[in-house]
Amino acid sequence: MKLRKVTAATAAALVLSITATACGGGDKDKENTGSGGGDKIKIGIKYDQPGLGLKEPDGSFSGFDVDVATYVAKELGYEPNQIEWVETKSADRENALSRGDVKFIVATYSITDERKQKVDFAGPYLLAHQDLLVKKDSDITEATDLNGKKLCSVTGSTSAQNVKNDFAPKAQLRTYSTYSECIAGLQSGSVDALTTDDSILAGYAAQDQYKGKFKLAGLKLSNENYGIGVKKGDTETLNKINDALEKMVADKSWEKAVNENFGPAGYKHEPAPKIGNIVK
Repeated sequence: MKLRKVTAATAAALVLSITATACGGGDKDKENTGSGGGDKIKIGIKYDQPGLGLKEPDGSFSGFDVDVATYVAKELGYEPNQIEWVETKSADRENALSRGDVKFIVATYSITDERKQKVDFAGPYLLAHQDLLVKKDSDITEATDLNGKKLCSVTGSTSAQNVKNDFAPKAQLRTYSTYSECIAGLQSGSVDALTTDDSILAGYAAQDQYKGKFKLAGLKLSNENYGIGVKKGDTETLNKINDALEKMVADKSWEKAVNENFGPAGYKHEPAPKIGNIVK
């Protein structure tokens, strides 16, 4: 009789244990699935580029790359509140994709032959050019005007050196750790121009505190095709993103996003680039 009581109690405990485990496992399985319907998607962006990818003081995110990524995610089945934004700095973009930290990356990611050995690119979704940012009343209109002038860029960038090598050998290079420092130098007059991609320059110049103070020189010193990086071999995601980008251009959402994020700087953007051949 005592043995039967123990057996019954044990059986009851076992049933409760199985029921609890099943309930708990269901939530975990739902969290880890990867195709919309209440699940999350991780997208890599920059956190420190105004007009492109910026984390605001209130924790929200803004910029052209953010708008493009949000549109693409929706076409993949994810609402904005299902997106988890992941900061992906330039040096870690390839690793973030190969590790599976993010599903795709939209972060001023120029398509190059070297990078295509490690990741696949959807797009391009924007054609940018190296340019100069100067004060509104500046007489600098050509790269050659920088001879004898102070030219700023960030440490580790080749943009300023390219200008010195190819256009203005007598330019005086100034390097700072951030573009914000270059902008401050431009405002104070300690530098005469700032150089990097025109999209990045336009994003900074469009900030409220700088509106009307700076202008882009409108030079096209290089071609930078921005693509959306996906894990090498993930053809299914690549094709879906290309489809989404084509739709974004067709329904004018792309044009609207460009104007809203870069318009205040007088950014004369290129037409939407032709989306690359979809891999089948």
